[in-house]
Amino acid sequence: MDAWPRLPIPELPGDAPPLHLYDTATRSLKAIAPGHRVRMYVCGITPYDATHLGHAATYLAFDLVQRMWRDAGRAVHYVQNVTDVDDPLLERAAHVGENWMALAEREIGLFREDMTALRVLPPDEYVGAVEAIPEITEAIERLLRDGKAYRLESDVYFPVAAAPGFGSESNYDRARMLALFGERGGDPERPGKKDPLDSLLWRGRRPGEPYWDGPLGKGRPGWHIECSVIALNRLGMGFDLQGGGSDLIFPHHEHSAAHAEALTGTAPFARSYVHAGMIGLDGEKMSKSRGNLVLVSKLRAANVDPMAVRLALLDGHYRADREWTGGRLPGAEIRIARWRAAVALATGPPANPVLNAVRTSLSRDLDTAAALAAVDRWADSALEGPQADAYPDGPRLVHRIVDALLGVAL
Repeated sequence: MDAWPRLPIPELPGDAPPLHLYDTATRSLKAIAPGHRVRMYVCGITPYDATHLGHAATYLAFDLVQRMWRDAGRAVHYVQNVTDVDDPLLERAAHVGENWMALAEREIGLFREDMTALRVLPPDEYVGAVEAIPEITEAIERLLRDGKAYRLESDVYFPVAAAPGFGSESNYDRARMLALFGERGGDPERPGKKDPLDSLLWRGRRPGEPYWDGPLGKGRPGWHIECSVIALNRLGMGFDLQGGGSDLIFPHHEHSAAHAEALTGTAPFARSYVHAGMIGLDGEKMSKSRGNLVLVSKLRAANVDPMAVRLALLDGHYRADREWTGGRLPGAEIRIARWRAAVALATGPPANPVLNAVRTSLSRDLDTAAALAAVDRWADSALEGPQADAYPDGPRLVHRIVDALLGVAL
C-alpha cells in the first residue's frame, strides 16, 4: 500500500540534543533510541470515516519524533499499518449501504490527502491488514502449534497465560483491564474462553462478512495480532518506539506485545511505549461513535490554512487530553501570520538562540508550547523594527527551523 509524498526536510546547523519521551511502560521520562538507526511503529487508522483532529494530533506528535531523529542524523525506519478490515469498518459500510472495500479505499485516500496537507512525514512502509493476511495467518498457525493459542468453535484465541509479562506495558490492574477490554472491542463475557481477557486471533466466518480461507478455516484476523505481525516482520523484536493514542494502551498495545512475545519467546516487543492524549469537543473525547468530530478535510474544504490547524494542535502538550475550543484556530491563524511577516523581512534578530530553544524544548518530551513561544519571541522582536544586531540570515534560518522541526511551511 502506498503512503503519501515525502517532502524534503531542510538541514540545520549544529548538533541536536538527545530526544527524551515519557515511556508508558516504565512511567518515566527516558532517552529514546540513542543509537544511529531507529525503528518506530505507530498504529494507523481504521478507515471507516474521515480524519478528525484527534487522529491528526496523534500523527503530528510522532511526526515531531521523526523530525527530531532526522535532525540528529538518525536513520529512521518507520512503519504504520491500516486496519482495512475490522468490525467498525464493516458496520459502517453496512449502515451506509456501501461496499466495505470501496469505503476503505476512499477514506484511506482522504487520510493521505489530510496528512499531505498537514505536512506529516509518511512512514517508510504503509501496510494494510488485508495485504498482510498471509503472514498473519502463518503466525497464528505457529501459535497453535506451540500451544499458545486455542480454538473456540470457529474462532482462535490467545490465552493471556501464554504471556508471562502480560500487563507490564499498561500497568493496569485486572479490574481496569476487564472494563476497558469490554469497552474497546473485546469480549470478556464470551462463554468457553480460558480467561475473560483472552483476545481473538482469528474470527471464524460470520454471515455477511468478508473472509479468507486457509488452514485456520474461513475467517479474518483479529485486530491485535495484525500489528504484532506487521511490526515483527518489518522492524524485528525490540524496536525502539511503539506509538499511538492513549486509548490504545489497553487492550491493543498490551495484547499486541503479548502476541509478539509469545511468537518469539523474547521480550520486549518495543523498548518504549509513547502515547498521545485525546482531543475533546464539548467536554467529551472526539470520536466517530459520539459524532462530535472536527474533520481535517472539512476545515480544508472551508479554506482553512492547514498550517494554522497544525499550529493549533501543537499549542498544547501531546500527552495531555485537551479541548478543541473556538479560540484555538483563530489564535493559530494570528500566530502564523506574524511568523510569516517576520521571516519575510530582509533582516532580523539572530536565529541561533531560536534553534537552540526549539531543539531543547522538543527534546524534553516534545514541549511544543515552549518551542512555539521561542519562535514567538523572535518574531515579536523582528517585527519591532530595525535593530543594531539585525542579521540578514536570521529570517532565512528561522524559516528553515520552523519547517524542519515543527513541520510548518511559512
